[in-house]
Amino acid sequence: MPYDIDPRLLRAFLAVAEELHFTRAAARLYVAQQALSRDIRRLERELGAALFVRTTRQVALTAEGARLLPLARRVSAAHDELAVAFRAAPERPLLVDVGVPIGTAHGVLEAARDRVPDSCELVARFHSGLTGAAAKVAAGRLDVSFGRIAALPPEVRAGLDHQPVRLEPMAVLLREDHPLAARPVVALAELAGETLYAAAGNPQTAEWTDLAERLFAGRGIATAEPFPEIEGKQEFIRVVRKRGWSVLASVEFIEVPGMVLRPLVDPVPLSPVSLVWRRGLRHPGLDALRAAARELARRHAWLALPDSAWWLPEADAEAMGVRG
Repeated sequence: MPYDIDPRLLRAFLAVAEELHFTRAAARLYVAQQALSRDIRRLERELGAALFVRTTRQVALTAEGARLLPLARRVSAAHDELAVAFRAAPERPLLVDVGVPIGTAHGVLEAARDRVPDSCELVARFHSGLTGAAAKVAAGRLDVSFGRIAALPPEVRAGLDHQPVRLEPMAVLLREDHPLAARPVVALAELAGETLYAAAGNPQTAEWTDLAERLFAGRGIATAEPFPEIEGKQEFIRVVRKRGWSVLASVEFIEVPGMVLRPLVDPVPLSPVSLVWRRGLRHPGLDALRAAARELARRHAWLALPDSAWWLPEADAEAMGVRG
């Protein structure tokens, strides 16, 4: 058994083992698929064991691959910890937009903070949407944000990089006395004739309004008329309750007194969430965010598709590496 295995080969193995898909693993590592395949073959030669069973339709771990997986994770984590421990302290904190202090982005931020030394500061910002945050990221006034990358204009995307984090199921926020509120889930067809608030009129969240309009098209669901940007949780709760809106949301959402959150089904609409940063940015905080996002996605199957029928626009599916 060799004792000087290149950590790059273990990272290649982990990417394929966690994605079970060579194309997605190569995209995750920003390498060509041929280079990734060469690294896997080299690692198999060095270990003297086949690690994957490959067919034209799927990739699976062999028994030896499954035995290597926890060992490779420990080695990779130790290597990352070593790199962070002896890296020069960053000149400034990393500014991270998480939208609201709940949900996917906030969870990734909290997990990343556990991965960095005290000298590395991750400072939260609370912008209301990726459309508004992305311009600040591209201009260097913000470092990292989260959201629907496919909806950004090409000229904005050209200055950004992203990493898929989650295909987040969508939900509807209903008044407690709404006829559908007693249901554990709500089928999209049952919302025909309803009008839902989807942040129309807020230029900062144009990507969310666009996703809603695509979802509602042909289903008889209307988008609430444009309304000025609502800032802050308390103001959102006040306005929503006063106007009696039903609200398009994600399955992780703030609590609104007098309202209930119900997952949408038939099909399950998916909200694509990516980690987004300025192209060329180098910072140990970004490394920690990306590692935390990968770990949470693996642990909670955030990038797995629902077993039942699902919905996602084609451009978003491509950006998120979804096949099928």
